[in-house]
Amino acid sequence: MSDSLHIVCPACDAVNRIPTARLGEGPKCGKCHAPLFGGHPVELTTPRFQRHLDRSDIPILVDFWAPWCGPCRMMAPAYQQAASQLEPRVRLVKVDTEAEQTLGARYGIRSIPTLALFKGGREIARQPGAMGTADIVRWTHGHL
Repeated sequence: MSDSLHIVCPACDAVNRIPTARLGEGPKCGKCHAPLFGGHPVELTTPRFQRHLDRSDIPILVDFWAPWCGPCRMMAPAYQQAASQLEPRVRLVKVDTEAEQTLGARYGIRSIPTLALFKGGREIARQPGAMGTADIVRWTHGHL
């Protein structure tokens, strides 16, 4: 890692430059002053998703899900807990494939829930099916 990282604000989507050494110190957005990490997944729409993917220097773990999906709803608390364990080294986001069908189609999501891990704007790993917190964290660390 370099001396600083670009982190996209989950509230206003501004790109912030944060010294790597201060990443764990609860950095706030320079534009809206919201915390850059809240210990919970960020819900993203198509344009916001692309900005986070293109401009973030940290890996992004995406939960492709739908509100009608039982396994998705069962995995939601585990994903929430994984966010508190993986941040600030990994940004966890959720994409509702029902509302954001173009994203589901773009990434060829055939089953939900599906986790996809992105680094440097490119997908590096994918895992379909619901997982518990420990499995999500272990799977993510295993691919980074």
